[in-house]
Amino acid sequence: MWTADEIAQACYQRFSQLPKRGKPESGREWTLLAAVLKVSVLPNQEKVEKEVVSMGTGTKCLGRSSMSSNGDVLNDSHAEVIARRGCIRYLTEQLRMAVSGQDSSVFCQGEERGKWKMKSGVSFVFFTSHTPCGDASIIPIMTEIQSQPCPAVRSEEIPSGTSEWAEGRNLKRRAENENDEINKRAKFMTEEQPEDQDRCGRSLFVNPPAECAMQTGKNALANMLLEQKDNALKEPKDIHRTGAKCVPGGPEDPRQPGLGYHSPGLLRVKPGRGEPTLSLSCSDKLARWGVLGFQGALLSHFLQGAIYFSAIVVGKCPYSHEAMQRALITRCSGVRALPVGFTAHAPELLQSSLEFAHSQAQTEHNHQPGRGSVSACGAAISWCAVSDQPLDVTANGYKHGVTKKALGTCKARSSICKVELFHSWLSLLAASDMSCLPDSLSRAKELQTYYDYKQAAQLYQQAWLQLRSQVFPLWPRGDRDLLLFH
Repeated sequence: MWTADEIAQACYQRFSQLPKRGKPESGREWTLLAAVLKVSVLPNQEKVEKEVVSMGTGTKCLGRSSMSSNGDVLNDSHAEVIARRGCIRYLTEQLRMAVSGQDSSVFCQGEERGKWKMKSGVSFVFFTSHTPCGDASIIPIMTEIQSQPCPAVRSEEIPSGTSEWAEGRNLKRRAENENDEINKRAKFMTEEQPEDQDRCGRSLFVNPPAECAMQTGKNALANMLLEQKDNALKEPKDIHRTGAKCVPGGPEDPRQPGLGYHSPGLLRVKPGRGEPTLSLSCSDKLARWGVLGFQGALLSHFLQGAIYFSAIVVGKCPYSHEAMQRALITRCSGVRALPVGFTAHAPELLQSSLEFAHSQAQTEHNHQPGRGSVSACGAAISWCAVSDQPLDVTANGYKHGVTKKALGTCKARSSICKVELFHSWLSLLAASDMSCLPDSLSRAKELQTYYDYKQAAQLYQQAWLQLRSQVFPLWPRGDRDLLLFH
């Protein structure tokens, strides 16, 4: 029906059509790109329509001290999270159209009262330009050094205060320096001899036996160094690691040399700027969406079943199908006793041969001297196929360019922060026929806060309880006080 390259190309093309605001500075800044595509198989036709319905860029996270009890700050700005939140905006609008009697390209009436289901032939594909941070980025055997979104860490103990990005750069620089040193030593040993010397490096005019023996030793050393370099290039290297740290209170990485550095399969939190974050890695979040669906608790009130990604496509980057399978699917494959409408879904995992033009690797390749050091772009872009304000650019959790005076006001809010998505969902509730609400909203008049409505999604909460108790018992519980906004 479609190929991984077609998915990647559609995303890159849609990104190129976005305005310049929030995009990385070419040749100096890099970012990650993620998107959700709606794939529609037209009835009685072989034609497949692909539409990018949500897109996100970003690499940053906020620490706990920057989180807000008003739900007006975007805590996690990794591209995968941005793209999923934008898709929730899109799905909310599609449901609002459906409940209002308008034609929705996604939903049709379900069999249960007040419930909707996806139309036949409609599915969603998730794309990310880079392997998700966390468990999927623990790739034990690779043959060349490339960059990671959550930068690589060194085998030895890390000095406090050293940034993960700098550690990844140090690892790469050290490997390059070792290669250069081997090259220089081998070249020195094997330089072409002058015409007045024979194959032993012995002068044609004198014949000291020690000279020949010494030169023979040098040649043997040179050959050994060249062989060492050749073997080092061929030998698999355990270099692709993740900067995401194990969740507090659970097992830690052994940090042993080589393959013993990480413990695969563990929950991890994303690194922040100096301060630890409460944001789980993108690998962990994708694994969770593979059981609970990516629609979230609020939309599940109106849906007959969870919505899953049919496929996950990764752009050209360091990639391991085995690591992706383990991180996103295998960890949750054994969960049992899920309520009706939920399952341990296994999306198709694919990789494209097309690289994102603003990846870290491409940015470093195109970097011009004198333009400052290469760094991650501080802004995050959200775009989704909605009728009102589809584009949203943020920095440090708020709208990009907002003044300090406006912080805490509606003007500073991202359209995909919790409180804005909640208000959008409340407009969906208001547009619904109150006499035909689903059972989970039968006592809607008693519900007031964001937390209340999430907890009232009983089937979703039951599924989350099963997943947490059977697979992710160490998943940090959210602070209720941060969810009590209206």
